[in-house]
Amino acid sequence: MKLTNDSLQHLEMKPDGLIFPDRATVYMVGIEDRDYKEDKVEWWSNVYGYNMSCLKNYVMREPLVDTVDKRQICTDHFPLKTFDLKTMTINDINIDANFRLHALRDDYVHAFVTYFIIEFTACPQRTIINTAPGAGYTHWKQTVFYFPDYLTIKNDEILEGKFSCKVNLENTKKLDFGIDFQFNGELSSLHNQNQYFMKG
Repeated sequence: MKLTNDSLQHLEMKPDGLIFPDRATVYMVGIEDRDYKEDKVEWWSNVYGYNMSCLKNYVMREPLVDTVDKRQICTDHFPLKTFDLKTMTINDINIDANFRLHALRDDYVHAFVTYFIIEFTACPQRTIINTAPGAGYTHWKQTVFYFPDYLTIKNDEILEGKFSCKVNLENTKKLDFGIDFQFNGELSSLHNQNQYFMKG
């Protein structure tokens, strides 16, 4: 997930000028991903006979950019923030949003996924680029945030929390994320606070 971190205010554009695309919305969804998580994270418990599980937390702190199968989605899609690309400045790039995800079926939740949809609203015909799971392959793929535990969730239960994304102050090519969530379901309960760091 990457939006431009340059201000658009320096562009010499007429008041009625157009930018293409001109709108972007970042979304969040929950997924079941046990097999892939075990391959990428649990693998560290036995690396050619050596227990290197101390690296698990470090590995999970970096989001995974990859293609997600839409069949893994087990919650609805929640819009975290919409950006007006014509008027936004560098100060508008950060995200600080509460989220509320509804379970679509009985399943497990191992990770959150973010993606974006960009729009060309000035076009005569509605034109978008959709990077959601199942919308077709794009260069941007999706961004996966694993958390240490997993949730057992039932259809229609609600998972609530807070998502933040901020430009790293020391290196503006890096992004710092926070995902805090609270879940109290019939089969499991979990309160989790997670920090993630994406390299530029």
